[in-house]
Amino acid sequence: MSVVTHSFAGGGGLFMGDDPPQQTSESTLKQTPLHIATRMGISKIVKKMLESHPQAVEVLDPVTRQNILHMAIKYRRLAIFNILKKSKSITSRLAYRIDTDGNTILHHAAYVSSYPVDAQGSIGPAFQLQEELRWMARVKKIIPSHYAMHQNNQGLTAQKLFEKEHANDLKLAKGWIKETAQSCSTVAALVATVAYAAAFTAPGGNDNYGIPVLGHSTFFVTFAVSDIISLIFSLTSLCTFLSILTSPIEYKNFHHSLPFRLHLGFALLFFSLVSTMLTFTAAVVLLIHHQKMWTTSLIYVVALLPVSVFGLSQFPLYEGFRQCVKYISKEMKPIISSIRGVFGFSQSLKARNTIF
Repeated sequence: MSVVTHSFAGGGGLFMGDDPPQQTSESTLKQTPLHIATRMGISKIVKKMLESHPQAVEVLDPVTRQNILHMAIKYRRLAIFNILKKSKSITSRLAYRIDTDGNTILHHAAYVSSYPVDAQGSIGPAFQLQEELRWMARVKKIIPSHYAMHQNNQGLTAQKLFEKEHANDLKLAKGWIKETAQSCSTVAALVATVAYAAAFTAPGGNDNYGIPVLGHSTFFVTFAVSDIISLIFSLTSLCTFLSILTSPIEYKNFHHSLPFRLHLGFALLFFSLVSTMLTFTAAVVLLIHHQKMWTTSLIYVVALLPVSVFGLSQFPLYEGFRQCVKYISKEMKPIISSIRGVFGFSQSLKARNTIF
């Protein structure tokens, strides 16, 4: 511990986090090693210091009168925030502190001036704004309820300060999500058009009675099913993107609604493209299934290549899709439980009537 303290106090180079050293100020030079470790996001050192000297959590910055919780929130240090949140008594004491500028911890969650550049890693301005809204909601849970209306020395509540600080982010997020939804809706409409046209063009043609000539093949069933799935997914994706374009675009919508729809639309569009390529593959295989095996295998590879490229390019969005599926399953659980309860009740009544 002495080595760590000496390295920080001397302004030296013991920086175990991912962040580069930030500009030194008068306040920084007077900070304790615990405050500096918090500011730099080095959660291992913070945890070790708190285990060795629990009373250090009460120390305030000599200039700003901020505690460790202020700094963890100010610099978006989630790992350190979670360490402090494990003790409700410590968190409640630290959350009551107001700094020299009249800012609560919720005000610091609204500021973006101290937001580290490397933390801005979300995909697109809309998801970046969503992360900021989630951070505000996370901090709001641990503050006293009346602090939400507290005004700092500038006469601003935390919510007003957030709207002021993120005005440009909202503007960028609006433009980005509209352009993305418009582009994706165009692609979804194109896929739906192709799938609809393919439904009335049977590979190999029809006989005199209008029955597909190759209808007996299993590949024809694959063709028909994948084409129907592609049409359903593409139309649903199109409706999802259109709902984004027609919905109000305000701060509260970026917290969950708009990112959720965008992730859902991306996922449906991806599955519609996969189904379209399967439709194409099945149609080609139906026509040349009598050819050599290597020809068929080559068709499989070529057909799946565009989908693979698209999937890899959208890989960072899979986490959002996973959260989307998780949310849907969570919302569906009560409905499924109710259906099971009604079904079980009807079965018991039926069994009772059978006995009597």
